Amino acid sequence: MKFSEFKYERININEVRNKIQKLIMNFNEMNSFEEQCTIINEINTIRDEFKTMQVLAELRKNLCINKDFYCEEINYYDEAEPILENLISDFYIALTNSKHKDKLRNKYGDKIFDLANQKMKCVSEEILEELQEEKRLVTEYVKLIESIKTIYEGEEFGRWDFEPLICCEDRNIRKSAYKAQTELFAKYEDEMQKLFDRFVKIRHKMALKMGYKNFVEMGYARMNRIGYNKEMIANFRKQILEYVVPLNVELIRRQGKRLGINFIKYYDESIFFKDGNPIIKGNSSFIVDKTLKMYEKLSKETNEFFKYMNNKELLDIEDRKNKEDGGFCEYMPKYKSPFIYAKYNGTMENFNEVIHEVGHAFQKYLCKDYDMPEYVSATEDISEIHSMSMEFLIEPWLEEFFDDGADKYKFLHMCSALFLLSYIASVDEFQHDIYENPEATFEDRNSMWRKIEKKYIPYRNYEDNEYLNKGAYWLRQSHIFWGPFYYIDYGLAQVVAFEFWSKSNINRQEAWSDYVNLCKAGGSLPFTEVLKVGNMKNPFEQGSIERIIKDIEEWILGIEKKL
Repeated sequence: MKFSEFKYERININEVRNKIQKLIMNFNEMNSFEEQCTIINEINTIRDEFKTMQVLAELRKNLCINKDFYCEEINYYDEAEPILENLISDFYIALTNSKHKDKLRNKYGDKIFDLANQKMKCVSEEILEELQEEKRLVTEYVKLIESIKTIYEGEEFGRWDFEPLICCEDRNIRKSAYKAQTELFAKYEDEMQKLFDRFVKIRHKMALKMGYKNFVEMGYARMNRIGYNKEMIANFRKQILEYVVPLNVELIRRQGKRLGINFIKYYDESIFFKDGNPIIKGNSSFIVDKTLKMYEKLSKETNEFFKYMNNKELLDIEDRKNKEDGGFCEYMPKYKSPFIYAKYNGTMENFNEVIHEVGHAFQKYLCKDYDMPEYVSATEDISEIHSMSMEFLIEPWLEEFFDDGADKYKFLHMCSALFLLSYIASVDEFQHDIYENPEATFEDRNSMWRKIEKKYIPYRNYEDNEYLNKGAYWLRQSHIFWGPFYYIDYGLAQVVAFEFWSKSNINRQEAWSDYVNLCKAGGSLPFTEVLKVGNMKNPFEQGSIERIIKDIEEWILGIEKKL
């Protein structure tokens, strides 16, 4: 069955509630281990059906297929999902109190019990209204950012339509485009600040109701952080500050030298070569065709996977005007099918985004037969390893996309990954400050951001841009709105991806085998245990970042001489 043939039907949340409540009651009364396993499967089937219909509604809305109808459906799921989350929490309570808990651990593993304990720390009937309000705020935010448009050079531009121009080799065009993009965000600053303040207040209210001092600890529980805490995250940021930031300062200096610019300004950061960044001379169909051939060569697993995705209409990366912005991977458990969504605009960054989402989809495809939904889709700290590592593991085939620009792409991709680490640390530290100070004013938050930005991105020069100089850049980062404390997971995954890159340079086959094994573990193990499956080092260990950065710096010096 193809994606266009997937049947949508709204899930009746009242029926779901009655069914799951009855199943939980039966679960608690069952004396047989086998009967409890049967009930677990029945509950998971209901969850899978709900998730599939919710994802179908989101995808078809984004693809502008009967958009008005599916917008209403998403509003419905904003109310329904928190109800389901509370039911799952009740199920977790029953699971952890089962008289057959030891046998259930043997069958399903420890991870589901770890996740159950985390869920019970952040979901409760007591905060159902707040969870529903938070869902409504996310939908309101998405509608707002989708509506942000302006006229530039006689054409309508959305917020990300400027990106190809910001990467242009002509400095005047870069500056003009970035200025127009900034003015677009500035136009909506007050509205976005007010909306974000509502996010902060509702999350703080939830945290207090759940017995927390503030939302930070609750946010960690919601992100299912198992085996590490905020002190370890703070030390991870400290390692970025000590070993990545100084290298980035030097890379920016050398970038200016390559471009013939004495002082790199904010609108110069995205251009790496005087004659322009490497580009792919082809459209989205070209990308899909080349990717099919690449994955046919890479491995048996990738060949089977990507043909399945293409034949079943499970990827849409075309840049159509009526499509909504974004790049993501979703999963529809009823059909055991991932879906890759992107808008390919021809830039190197956008190509990278497509491959990133392919990494997510590949892992879900490998794990589609797990009994537990929690094991098919891993927690974010693990799932971002799949995507960010895939970006590096396809390097032997880059000539197929970039011709003689492949080495430039490798260099640019690596430098961009290093710059991203500094930004990730900034976002994470900022979010801790935000939720530890929920009464901060709009001006306070901007000041917090600018102070942190200067710490981790000291080379950034906003020239005379008043909006950016006052610290409003953070408002463009959507994760800060809808996914608090998510962003540091990209940093953890990036360091692990560097490990895969390093190992691949020595023994590509061994690196690929380790990657596949790590992907196949899905969400069945905690972060640090999954690393062991993939023979990867722990990024929290002191010295881990210092060691890999030395390898990267040496590689950069070598390849830079050839460019």
